[in-house]
Amino acid sequence: MELPPVSPPAPAAPAAPERLARLDQLREQAEAFEAVFLGLMLEQAGLGASRESFGGGAGEAAFSSMLAEQQAKAMVAQGGLGLATPIYDALRAAEGLDD
Repeated sequence: MELPPVSPPAPAAPAAPERLARLDQLREQAEAFEAVFLGLMLEQAGLGASRESFGGGAGEAAFSSMLAEQQAKAMVAQGGLGLATPIYDALRAAEGLDD
């Protein structure tokens, strides 16, 4: 007698409130990832780099990364580069939360 192969059961879809909460978390994570990426791009482009005419100094160097980070978050809040949406879609698919 030959038995068919056994496959693991499909994960149960979370209830509506838990699903919506998880989708919100995934959206926030995707936007945070895009903000980090944009922040690194802005730093490499020279945002916050000290200008010789104003002297720069240790304080300016310490806060330049914070400037890039906040500028990146503001850019993402306005739509950013559009990376958050495909990242969100991929995270949603990986967790089986596709509509």
